[in-house]
Amino acid sequence: MKRQMLTIALIILGISVLGVSASAQIIGTDNFKVNYFSNNGVSGAPDATVRIDNPGSVDTENGTPGSLCAMIYVFDNDQQLSECCGCVVTPDGLLTLSVGKNLTANPLTGVVSNNGVIKIVSELPNTRVSDLLGCDPAASNFEAVASIRAWATHIQNKVGTAYPITETPFSDATLSESEITFNLIEQCSFAQRLGSGHAVCSCGTGD
Repeated sequence: MKRQMLTIALIILGISVLGVSASAQIIGTDNFKVNYFSNNGVSGAPDATVRIDNPGSVDTENGTPGSLCAMIYVFDNDQQLSECCGCVVTPDGLLTLSVGKNLTANPLTGVVSNNGVIKIVSELPNTRVSDLLGCDPAASNFEAVASIRAWATHIQNKVGTAYPITETPFSDATLSESEITFNLIEQCSFAQRLGSGHAVCSCGTGD
């Protein structure tokens, strides 16, 4: 139901996939990563962590490794996008993000997600802020490229008095045009405009 309401709202606002810039590109593979979080914010449960690395495999025009953007989109398990943000990751840099403090603490609805999905698109920087490279997860001028790497810890269901913790790499997924334009960019843009400061995650520490 929430997803249907969001779809209707996007149509009313005139946001259309056809409005995506002709310069937007999806290049190759290895540019879309997916993982999950669980038991987030549950009383007594520890916080989970996401770590993101830029292995330095993308060259700039002068032949040196360049910075990448980790465009992050956080979904509740009811399919509703709750937060999104873009984080610059320099070559060989490592970002460390708290699921509880950085990725789910500022949801669109004000209700923190206990379980959900984290999606990361590896892109070239698409903005500049004070002449510094920036990452806008809601911008249509995207160029998806390889090869952001990411890992996440998971807070499993309680066993006895403890919450077991596991860690897995983000899984590769196919980045379709409808996924990047509607499910990610359009919903991110709508959520951040509607949220007026909410629905924006943060980039943690490191790099």
